[in-house]
Amino acid sequence: MSAKKILHMHFGKEGGAERFFVNLVRAFADRGIEQHFIVRPGRLWREEIAELGPIWENNFRRLAPGAAVLRWRMNRLVRQWQPDVIMAWMSRSSRLIPNYPSAVKLTRLGDYPRHLRNFRNNDLIVSNTPGIAEACQTLGWQKPLKVISNFPRSVSIAPVSRAAMATPEDAFVVAGSGRFVGRKGFDTLLHAVAALPGAWLWLMGEGEKRAELEALASQLGIAERTRFAGWVEEPMNYVASASVFVMPSRHEPLGNVVLEAWQAAVPVVSTRSEGPSWFIRDGKDALLCEIDDAAGMAAAIERLRDDQELGTRLVAAGRERLAAEFTMERVVDAYVDVFNGKFRDENANH
Repeated sequence: MSAKKILHMHFGKEGGAERFFVNLVRAFADRGIEQHFIVRPGRLWREEIAELGPIWENNFRRLAPGAAVLRWRMNRLVRQWQPDVIMAWMSRSSRLIPNYPSAVKLTRLGDYPRHLRNFRNNDLIVSNTPGIAEACQTLGWQKPLKVISNFPRSVSIAPVSRAAMATPEDAFVVAGSGRFVGRKGFDTLLHAVAALPGAWLWLMGEGEKRAELEALASQLGIAERTRFAGWVEEPMNYVASASVFVMPSRHEPLGNVVLEAWQAAVPVVSTRSEGPSWFIRDGKDALLCEIDDAAGMAAAIERLRDDQELGTRLVAAGRERLAAEFTMERVVDAYVDVFNGKFRDENANH
């Protein structure tokens, strides 16, 4: 019998991982699964899940006075509601998983853990790349592991107009999206675009480095052709209007934005960070460059500007990869198998 009740614990911020969380829980709802949520207060995506089930808001700082109250309330909910699945998102949330034998207890990891202390009550760990699963094993994890990757949500893409972004209609537009933090490497992308005369840059996202990135755009002399769009409701609508999408990350466990760019039918340039090095086939469905290599990134972008047939081939191959390996149905089916206990006689499976 399929699981009918899931308790989610998610204390992430804003970014691609959180967008995937919204995508997945909405897909679970479409399968008739009942859900409850414990999340950080004030999330921009809160209303996107509000109709799916009750939401408790808490920051869950382990040593804060409110942590004990949250644990008590959560344990009472588990006893009364009796979920079939208790699902933590990332290591921090896993501290809350109770020792409740009637539920499948898992953590979905989208990044590399530093230790295994938070997973003591887990039945298994689900990672979205083989590399994360291997890291868990290296740390000493001996219970089941499953690799279940991501999917871009199915949307009717409505490309934004160049005019709406105060950009010339015939401009060559480079797009990037994500949190404005150091690990995302947007400073490298700014340097790369600065080396491409006439290229425009659209950046969708927010974060602590925004002011620094805006200052860097001014220092590089490209502020007039750089647009900071902020946190937008559907990044694929912006990506679909671009000429090239670039993911310049220094550390990227998967890179869901690449899947979204493939869905938006835009050619991709990415660094050789962890996730892209796993699933991108360089020169076949995207172009790869080295981390922090602004010149190499600029050269890859320039290849696509000068060779539109190359871009067309990359887009076609990327969309084929989506259909074969990164579909909502495939991912949700894999999770439902886990919820139904099909991991119990397996060890690492990746």
